[in-house]
Amino acid sequence: MAPTQTPGEPPWLADYAAMAAASRGRRYDEAPPSYRSEFQRDRDRIIHASAFRRLEYKTQVFVNHEGDLFRTRLTHSLEVSQVARTIARQMGLNEELTEAIALAHDLGHTPFGHAGQDALNRCLAEYGGFEHNLQSLRVVDHLEARYAEFDGLNLTFETREGVLKRCSRRHAQQLGELGTRFLEGGHPSLEAQLTNIADEIAYNSHDVDDGLRAGFIDIDELQEVELIRELFERVAASHPGLSQRRTIYQVVRHLIGEQVGDLIEASQARIAAHQPRHIDHVRTADAALMGFSETMASRHRELKQFLLRHLYRHYRVHRMNRKSQRIINDLFGALFEDLQLLPPPQQHYAESRAEAGGDRGRARAVADYIAGMTDRYAIAEHERLFDPQTLT
Repeated sequence: MAPTQTPGEPPWLADYAAMAAASRGRRYDEAPPSYRSEFQRDRDRIIHASAFRRLEYKTQVFVNHEGDLFRTRLTHSLEVSQVARTIARQMGLNEELTEAIALAHDLGHTPFGHAGQDALNRCLAEYGGFEHNLQSLRVVDHLEARYAEFDGLNLTFETREGVLKRCSRRHAQQLGELGTRFLEGGHPSLEAQLTNIADEIAYNSHDVDDGLRAGFIDIDELQEVELIRELFERVAASHPGLSQRRTIYQVVRHLIGEQVGDLIEASQARIAAHQPRHIDHVRTADAALMGFSETMASRHRELKQFLLRHLYRHYRVHRMNRKSQRIINDLFGALFEDLQLLPPPQQHYAESRAEAGGDRGRARAVADYIAGMTDRYAIAEHERLFDPQTLT
């Protein structure tokens, strides 16, 4: 027999945490879930979404087919979730909301990582541009077609708020309540704030691991970064003679731990100083309450700058990025010019968008199709359209 009310809030939640029972609701009214909280329902819908499964074959830094051990958008999202949930539990925040935001934050990413995003943004320069955070919101609000009663996943306001961590003012003006903070100032929930930082912790730390594994980063050069050098020295002192592979793993573990510990302590100090008593006090605070100490923020920036110079601008990564951008440019140009090149469902969608919104609607529909591609599907589609020897 079904219970008469939804599960209660976990007893350890702080007063200023997001409460599922006090959610601002969904875009379309639904009966409350019987065995889950509203945020658990969000999390489950995200996991079952087609866009979530496609993250398995989307680039983080290295294109998917370059190696089975490199991280993809899916493994990255899972790692962000793990880091974020640890922080949320320690700080008395809502783990279920945190997990939902973490798993959904990259749903709108294009194939080929940031190179693909930049290329698609240039293609859409005359039609409103492309922002992957806004595209993630489009995925959960409109593009997932699973439910009989509505388009999208019909997630709660709080999850959607966390997914949209950045947005231009121009686009924010079209988002109603969700865009208010980008227009008037303010902050999202602490769960959204911490997930945004957990994203940075995860991708910086694990890009170090992938970069070393690929041979794009030199260990001696990496130790120019003060925090990394200290961690290598700590591991060497604790485990003399440890193999290089295990040493790297230990360093990455400690790197995540150092950042997480600093984030928790510095954020708890800000919260204690501000004394929020409700989530609305978090949203109207003078500054974001989640963040590193000044010392760790400086060390975090130093690591990001190192990765930019030595990994993201590595000539082999740059070569792949250039090829990726050419694929995106070619696909957009061909499909925008001739919608009949699209598969029938996408063709019908693009024609209806073009009829309603002219070239702007046409471009957005083509961008939706391309953004939803995996790396390997984009490569195969490019071959089908441009390789004379590929006839189907």
